[in-house]
Parts: sequence; structure tokens; C-alpha cells
Amino acid sequence: MSPTTRVKLSVMMFLQFFVWGAWYGQMSKYLLTQLHATGDQVGNAYAAFSLAMIIAPFFVGMIADRYFAAQKVLGVLNLLGAVVLYFITQNTDPGQFFYLILAYCLTFAPTLALTSSIAMQQMSSPENEFPGIRVLGTVAWIIVTNIVGYYGFGDKVTIFQLSMYSAAILGVLAFFLPDTPPKATTSTSFSQILGLDAFKLFKDRSFAIFFLSSVLICIPLSFYYAMANPSLTDGGMQNVENKMSLGQASEVIFMLLIPLAYTRLGVKKMLIVGLIAWIIRFICFGYGDVSSEWMLYLAIVLHGVCYDFFFVTGQIYTDNKAGEKIKSSAQGLISLATYGIGMGIGSKISGIVLDMYTRPDGTKDWLNVWLVPAGIAAVVLILFVLLFTDKQRTQAKEGELVAGNL
Repeated sequence: MSPTTRVKLSVMMFLQFFVWGAWYGQMSKYLLTQLHATGDQVGNAYAAFSLAMIIAPFFVGMIADRYFAAQKVLGVLNLLGAVVLYFITQNTDPGQFFYLILAYCLTFAPTLALTSSIAMQQMSSPENEFPGIRVLGTVAWIIVTNIVGYYGFGDKVTIFQLSMYSAAILGVLAFFLPDTPPKATTSTSFSQILGLDAFKLFKDRSFAIFFLSSVLICIPLSFYYAMANPSLTDGGMQNVENKMSLGQASEVIFMLLIPLAYTRLGVKKMLIVGLIAWIIRFICFGYGDVSSEWMLYLAIVLHGVCYDFFFVTGQIYTDNKAGEKIKSSAQGLISLATYGIGMGIGSKISGIVLDMYTRPDGTKDWLNVWLVPAGIAAVVLILFVLLFTDKQRTQAKEGELVAGNL
């Protein structure tokens, strides 16, 4: 890859996540404070993203990849997204907001796959070159949330204005990215996108338990994305967006630790550690306040353990379990089930729970709100510990014992 191409791809990835990070974590606070939305309306807004994530693979796999150059599709989608974001900045109706954010997410969700596709098609060794490009996305998220926190507009329409201008810039720059022509020789079927080829993996009880656990743990994950910012703000924490960026920093650190942990612990223990971390963080969110702010910090920095040790480890487990023939279908099935169905259900439930624990004077009982996802995570943990078996690690241990006896 030439230095010029690397710079272009790095800028693309940086802007991609800058656009997303500007509004995603702060949207709930904006809705609650500026539009006076209900918890259910907040949950619906986040569910719109999950709905778009279900639709996006069909758009990319059956339309964009077949008929159009990826960089041109990326440019058009970002420019359309900027237009929708303009209308979002003009809207003051919380009920109307759902339809606008759904329209925007339908333009944004496909770009997540497109940017990865554009980058990888320019690489001779994606496994070695892609991480260095992708990490710019995490850096962008950290930077934009710190900008929002430093200037204190996390609850203002400015978050969408910032995203709008960034999307417009990326939309224009996309047309100058390296050419990524349509894959005329490939054919992606409806069943492949749904991951139907991977259904044979459910014959393995442990994979079925892992799959169910992945869907269920996305319900608590949705609580974090939708409710952490307003909860920390109500708890008295200052510069919330700046401090929440520590979660992305920890994600980078624990991502680097995965190879070592995977070798030492194996998949089952890593997934269990991830689930336990979920429970601890929600308890810390519930009981933490300005007098015990360390609990809030702990809840934030545990994001790396929660996300990497469960979701990234889960992707590795799925990859190893599926084998070459159905690897893509298996990953597609997991993505649809978690980011689409799991987080969609979780977003809706989080909004209902917030309304349930909102007092008549408008204040929120955050302790009881956070105990709900903590309880769900605890149930998933029990289910997983009792029913999941890491067969590869068990077989390896048996092999070591036999070798030792010989």
C-alpha cells in the first residue's frame, strides 16, 4: 500500500467514526433535556440504529457490492446523511425525531461495512495492515467525545451539527478515495446475508448457548449506550463525555491483551470474565455518585473488558467454530442477531425501564434502572457457566494428560 493510499484510508476511517461519535452516546441526553422526550422515545431512537443495522447488510451485499464502486456509494450516502442531519437539527418534536433518526441511520449503517471493504481491498495483507487503519476510528471517537465534553454541548443540537458537517466533508472526500469497483464476479444470496448457512452450527449445544448469550447480553449493552450519559450527568459527574472516552481507551488496551488472555484462559473463561465485568459495571453505575465517583470511573473503564472479552472473543470463537466454508455466514448471523435483534430489543426495553423508574417530578431512580441490566447479565452468566463447554480446551488438556502419562 502506498503512503498516499494509507493517508486517504486513515482520514476516511477517522471521519467515519468522528461522524458517529459526535452524536451516538450523547443522543439520549439531548432528547431528555432539549426535546423533553420520554424514556420510551429515547429507547425507540436507539432502536432505529439497530433496525438500520439489520437492513444494511442487504443493501451492501445485494446492491452496493454488485453494481457500484464502493467509494462512490460511501460518498452519496454521507451526503444524503448530511441532508437528513440538517432536518434533525431543525426538529423540535420528540415523536418526529424517531423517523428522522431512522432515515439517517439507514444512510449511516451501510457505511460501516463500506469503509472496511474499501480499506481491505487496497491491502495485500489485511490482517497486518487493517488494524493500523481501523484504530484511527477509535482515536476519532475519543477525540470527538472530548471535544463535546470540553465545550459542554453534549445536550445541545450542536452534536448533530458537528456530525452533519463531518458527514458532508467525508461525502466529498469519498470520491477521491482509491477506486473500489463492484465485485462483478461474486454473488451474495439472501440466505448468505442472513447467515442461514451457519444454522448447522446450532447442532453444537455450546455454540447455541453462546449465540443465545450473545443476543441476551446485547440487552444490557443497549442500556449502557442509551443511558450511561444522562445517568452520569444526573449523578453529578462533570465533563461526562470526556470521562466516558476512557471507555474507548480501555477498549484499545484490552484489545491488545486478547491474544495473551486467549492463550492463558481459553474462550470460556474469557467470556465469563466479560460477563462478570458487565454485572460489576452496572452495579457501579447504580450505586456510584459524586461521593463515590471511583465507582463511576470503574464502570466506565470496564467497557474494554466487557466489550472485548465477550464480543471480540466471541467473534474469534465463531470464526474457529465455523471453518472456512461458512465463516462469513456465521459472522453475518452473529452480527444480525446481536447488533440488530439483541440491541434493538435492549434499546426498547431500556426506554420502558427508564419510564418505569421516572418519578412524577421527572427525576430518575437510576439505581433501579441499572439493577435491571445487572440482573439480566447475571442470568446470562449462570446460563453460560452451566451449559457452555470449551471443547477445544478440554480436548487439549486431555491430550496433555495423555502425553504426561506416556
